[in-house]
Amino acid sequence: MRIAIMKTDFIAIIQDYLQALWLEKGLSDNTLSSYGRDLSKFNLWLEERGLTLLGASDVDVLGYLADLSMAGAKPASVARKLSCLKGYYQLQVRENRLSVDPTALVQAPKLGRPLPKSLTEAEVEALLAAPDTSTAIGLRDRCMLELLYASGLRVSELVGLQTSQVKPSLGLVQVVGKGAKERLVPMGQAAQDWLDTYLKSARIELLAAGETGVLFPSSRGTQMTRQTFWYRIKKHAQQAGIEKPLSPHVVRHAFATHLLNNGADLRVIQMLLGHSDLSTTQIYTHVANHRLQKLHQQHHPRG
Repeated sequence: MRIAIMKTDFIAIIQDYLQALWLEKGLSDNTLSSYGRDLSKFNLWLEERGLTLLGASDVDVLGYLADLSMAGAKPASVARKLSCLKGYYQLQVRENRLSVDPTALVQAPKLGRPLPKSLTEAEVEALLAAPDTSTAIGLRDRCMLELLYASGLRVSELVGLQTSQVKPSLGLVQVVGKGAKERLVPMGQAAQDWLDTYLKSARIELLAAGETGVLFPSSRGTQMTRQTFWYRIKKHAQQAGIEKPLSPHVVRHAFATHLLNNGADLRVIQMLLGHSDLSTTQIYTHVANHRLQKLHQQHHPRG
């Protein structure tokens, strides 16, 4: 009977915590379920050592996280579990069940930012040449790929482009990015030439299915979804013989990577990509190492 009561009490504890999380942060059901499992596992770890949730110290929390790491848990997983514990103990302090938060001084493990996937310039050329431009759909796809690579647009920005946002005489695209922030991005001569051809032929044919101001309508004459373009780009990658996992975002990374490799300034790339913070763009600095070494060898007297 004692075990049943403890189990019932702990279920109530979890439900109270998850209810507070839902009210304060509006977390999804999946996230709430993950937090519930994380708290249950920590409680079990404590019970095996004769400890309780409200009796745990910072040393206990650190010991638990250390055991997770020793068992092979990734830093991101450890950080999520610590976030769960911090939320739980902050609630207990607010509700006056505890006077001291045992997680207050415990820091999450540093997470290394993953290097972005990219394509070589030869792979990009093969991808651009893959669509069958003798068809309206193929010509539209070629134009979209050219513009994606030339301007580094996000896929949502690309599929949502209106004809009014393209400035052919200036060679610019007016992009509405995250937070409704606008930026002007050059499209380059090659993309502009393909765009001119597309506007005079393929787009008119696609619009037979319905009128829309969208620059790149679907076969039904409506705005294309991001998922549809993702499938289109996967299809063209397969035709081009590109075996790397590919998405519109990878082409955006290739845009930034190739600009850096050819001498572009990081702040210029920040503006072109529409990053509000330079720290977001600095993930691309790794791609310039080879170029910097080569420049050093060429120009330094002892290179």
